[in-house]
Amino acid sequence: MPGAGLSPDQRIGLLQLSLLGLVVGLVTGGGAVVFRMLIGVIHNLFFLGQLSARFDANQFTPAGPWGPLIILVPVIGGLGVTFLVARFAPEAKGHGVPEVMDAIYYQAGVIRPVVAVVKSLASALAIGSGAAVGREGPIIQIGSALGSTLGQIVPMTAGQRITLVAAGAGAGIAATFNTPIGGVMFAIELLLPEIGVDSFLPVAIATGAATFLARYVLGDQPAFLVPPLAPLLNIRLSLVSLALYAALGIASGAAAALFIRGLHWSEDYFDHVGNRYGRHALGMLLVGLMIYVLQRSYGHYFVEGVGYATVQAILQDQYRLVGFLMLLFACKLAATAISLGSGSSGGIFSPSLFLGATLGSSFGAAVLSVAPTAPVSIPAFAMVGMGAVVGGGTGAAMTAVTMIFEMTRAYGIVMPMIVAVGLSLGVRRLLSAESVYTLKLMRRGHPVPKARHANMFLVLPAKEVMDPNVLILPAETSFANFLRRPECAGGMVHVLASRGDRIVGAVRVNTALRRGIEDVPGGVTLGDVARWHFIIARQDDVMFDVIARLWRKRASIAVVVRGDGRPRTGNVAGVITKEHVADAVAATVKGYR
Repeated sequence: MPGAGLSPDQRIGLLQLSLLGLVVGLVTGGGAVVFRMLIGVIHNLFFLGQLSARFDANQFTPAGPWGPLIILVPVIGGLGVTFLVARFAPEAKGHGVPEVMDAIYYQAGVIRPVVAVVKSLASALAIGSGAAVGREGPIIQIGSALGSTLGQIVPMTAGQRITLVAAGAGAGIAATFNTPIGGVMFAIELLLPEIGVDSFLPVAIATGAATFLARYVLGDQPAFLVPPLAPLLNIRLSLVSLALYAALGIASGAAAALFIRGLHWSEDYFDHVGNRYGRHALGMLLVGLMIYVLQRSYGHYFVEGVGYATVQAILQDQYRLVGFLMLLFACKLAATAISLGSGSSGGIFSPSLFLGATLGSSFGAAVLSVAPTAPVSIPAFAMVGMGAVVGGGTGAAMTAVTMIFEMTRAYGIVMPMIVAVGLSLGVRRLLSAESVYTLKLMRRGHPVPKARHANMFLVLPAKEVMDPNVLILPAETSFANFLRRPECAGGMVHVLASRGDRIVGAVRVNTALRRGIEDVPGGVTLGDVARWHFIIARQDDVMFDVIARLWRKRASIAVVVRGDGRPRTGNVAGVITKEHVADAVAATVKGYR
């Protein structure tokens, strides 16, 4: 594993790591601003024939001057994306987050610096030319690459470099959506292998810095503007409303599973097209046809790019036809699956918001069509649907709730969203055990943990982990005679070799094999086979310290002593081996299985 050999003396202090997090946040925040401007330049040039960086993704793009030739715009952009990805950085293909997770768990946080540049250009070209992908995945990968690069320039441990990778990802999310809390939650829930002050503080500083810079340049407005939501003061109606939100959560879980399977089915299908340029051109031609037909039939491109204009219109209660909303749902799902499956570069968070908004609003509209007096607000159902599809699809439930609240600043939908997101996640896991991120890693043979277990065994005292069954014999004892002892009738035996009352060695013997070794030369003693590199631990020493000392000394056995802790034979209480550590880990994790 790259970087895994860094020694402990290369660990930097928390202050220095936090300052590096500040640098990562500022650079990522600036990168997010430049990235959005680059998308605007490409979008205006490709769709309108204008050279301008002014672009509001929450407003529908007017019909361009190209007529039916607009179909070829995604194709041209797709060919450029394929060239950049194939020539310079294959890992820039796709939606980015799985590659970041892969780097964290399998590459010690090492990401090639070129990825930030290629991902910026490729994703801006893809989104600007109409690919139905999001801009958050690219900026996550860009921020992570920046954090990794800084972590490779400054000598530090692999764990600290991973913290900077997660800080860059959280900063990217925060700057893109103006969601500082959501950025921190994303890093904690999906990326950080461990959570503590040393990892949380740099991430929090990075997300705060990125948000500040993005707000300074782009403004402090929320990602989406929503009308005021009237609270339901009647308890009976509130219970009915909550039941409807729960039903929406179940539907959202099924939609999230469909989205996950659709993405990977599309990848498998397009893999049969041998030429990567032909593969991507075919996919983007289908997307081009789709957006042209939608524009001609309904007045807007709807599903091209990030799709925020459609989401904003739904949140403003502009669309209430169930059939039309479900058509948009199906078109966006197909367009995103085709875009990413054929080789585009972009995220899945924004498409998930689109799918959730269309599903939630169509659900609310369907309820109103059957019961016009039902306690239903279509914008509220759209927002809850957004959170439920995002939470179910990504597996990041807390991130979904937090981010939708920050993106809309509608506090009234937090409680029903928690219910819907929880049910959505449960249903999705029944239908698809892996999330949209982890399934891709599983398919390449790189599984990642589905949960962050607290290492509770680390706070156990040594006396609760040790094995008290230990033999203490003189070092001069013949090894052959030792094997003939009744205690050695079979199994593992822990032996301490002593001279006087001083312990001089430790050995772990599998006496079940004694038939094969009982003919050892008679001159071989326990002192000859016992290892001298063991450590001494007191009964009350916590396992965190014991394991750290075992690792530092490259020892395999810890001798646990009682009393004043002096390493004398009369004080021995037991031994701890790496097998005992593994058993302690398994015992603490079992409670969560």
